[in-house]
Amino acid sequence: MNRVLMVIMAAGVLIGGIDRILGNRRGYGAKFEEGFQFLGSTALSMAGMICLAPVIADVLGGVIIPLYRMIGVDPGMFGSLFAIDMGGYQLAKELAIDPLVGSYSGIVVSSIFGCTVVFTIPVGMGMVRKEDRGFFARGIMLGLASMPVGLAAGGILAGISFTDCIRQNIPVFVLSLLLLLGLRKIPERMVRGFCVFAKGIHCLITIGLILGAVEYLCGYNPVKGMAPLTEAMEVVAGIGIVMLGSLPATEFLRRILKRPFQFLGKRTGMNAAGMTGLLAGAVSAIPAISMYQDMDERGKVVNAAFLVSATSILAAHMGFALSTEPELLGAMFGAKISGGVAAVLLAVIVENKTG
Repeated sequence: MNRVLMVIMAAGVLIGGIDRILGNRRGYGAKFEEGFQFLGSTALSMAGMICLAPVIADVLGGVIIPLYRMIGVDPGMFGSLFAIDMGGYQLAKELAIDPLVGSYSGIVVSSIFGCTVVFTIPVGMGMVRKEDRGFFARGIMLGLASMPVGLAAGGILAGISFTDCIRQNIPVFVLSLLLLLGLRKIPERMVRGFCVFAKGIHCLITIGLILGAVEYLCGYNPVKGMAPLTEAMEVVAGIGIVMLGSLPATEFLRRILKRPFQFLGKRTGMNAAGMTGLLAGAVSAIPAISMYQDMDERGKVVNAAFLVSATSILAAHMGFALSTEPELLGAMFGAKISGGVAAVLLAVIVENKTG
């Protein structure tokens, strides 16, 4: 699967690059440029945390390692509480006792649960209109409820047994249950809490970026144990290369799937914006959420549910996996797709019953 996906990305690079040379006649050249322009925002969102990850792991290790071992879970699973590209992978690898579990936590679980907690919920609740927050929260709850499907599929594809996969995800399941209860009982307080948490992560990332830049420019390491900024930028550059091809390839996919999506929209009761949002969400949560006001109520719930597992599968998360552990790309892809499909099916079933 890794080879197939890389060939598809390379084809996207060719389509986008050639169209750019020809003056962006088909619109693929603009997507080619857009993919590379993601480098700046990607670096700002993750480079600092990559630099600080060894330090954070060293500081938290004294508490996290014995606590997780006491409940029979690999400490590397702590990294899954952070997004894959916001320090989750690095923390998982630094804290893990079993390297395979660390990779699974950092690549698969962080791209689903960690991304939902750190990015999708605070950003989504902040972007959608107040009257749409109920639909968004309901969708997130349905996405969290179906998330175990993706986590189990990803674990098995990564080479972890089903029973071990379930055991390792106990902290994730417990926190998911608390999130479900919080979003149902006290949604406004949960939104404020997530926003504060996201702001704290943002500040930490910026501090790491400052310290990494000072070390690079002056040769002075202000915090012992930090990873060099150049190492972080290598990961960012790998993501940028994948994005060069992923956005033109996704645009091509959107065009050829236009009629099938219209058919599916009629069968599921969603309007065109709702169906388009699913494909947009597979690239990034932000374009899908920005289309929220154009979706019907069912589309709003279904899209939020889909984002929990499947967001960024065709863009940043794929690029991150390819640049760090390409052998786990298939596991991540399988986890996010199966979890996303399960979320859509569950949301449609629930909406049919309540509608």
